[in-house]
Amino acid sequence: MPEPIRIKAPLAESDVKKLKAGDRVLVSGVVYTARDAAHKRLVEALEAGQKLPFDLEGQIIYYVGPCPAKPGQALGSCGPTTSGRMDPYTPTLIARGLRGMIGKGSRVPAVVEAMRKHGAVYLAAIGGAGALAAKTVKKAEMVAYEDLGPEAIRRLEVEDFPAIVCIDAQGNDLYEAGKAKYRVAR
Repeated sequence: MPEPIRIKAPLAESDVKKLKAGDRVLVSGVVYTARDAAHKRLVEALEAGQKLPFDLEGQIIYYVGPCPAKPGQALGSCGPTTSGRMDPYTPTLIARGLRGMIGKGSRVPAVVEAMRKHGAVYLAAIGGAGALAAKTVKKAEMVAYEDLGPEAIRRLEVEDFPAIVCIDAQGNDLYEAGKAKYRVAR
C-alpha cells in the first residue's frame, strides 16, 4: 500500500487536482470546524453581503462538534459528523473558495458538481476514532458563533490528520465506486 500523501492546508487548487479518490492523506496546517447551524449562518451572511468570520479561499472545513478539551489537550474528542446535513449550503461555500471538506458519508450531486466546477475535494475521516483525531490537533481557538457551543466555528492547527479522498476534484466518488463494485446485475 502506498504511503499517505501529505497535504498542507490551506490548499491550492493545483494540489487538490492532483488528489484521486482512494488516496490516503495526512493533513497539516489550518482547518476550520463547522456544522449545519454554522453553515446556515455563513450562507446567510454571504446572501446579506456581510463579511465572513474567516476567508474561505483555499480552506478546509471539518464537519465536527468537538468535545471539551481535557487538561493538556487542545481539543477533546473530535470525530466527523455526517456530511449530508451541510449539503444545502456547501455549493455556495465552494463557489466562494472553499477547497476541502472533511466528514463522513456520501454527498449529493450538487455538491459533487460544485467540487468539479471549482476544484474542491471531499475527505472522509474515520467515524468512532474521535479521540485519535484529537491527538492531531495542536491548537484550537474560537472564531465565530460561540453561542452554538460545540457547533461554533473553531480554527484548528492540525498535524498529520488522517483522511481518505472520497470524492476528488474530477468527481470520482469512492462511495459510488464501492456500490457499483458490489451491485448485482439483474
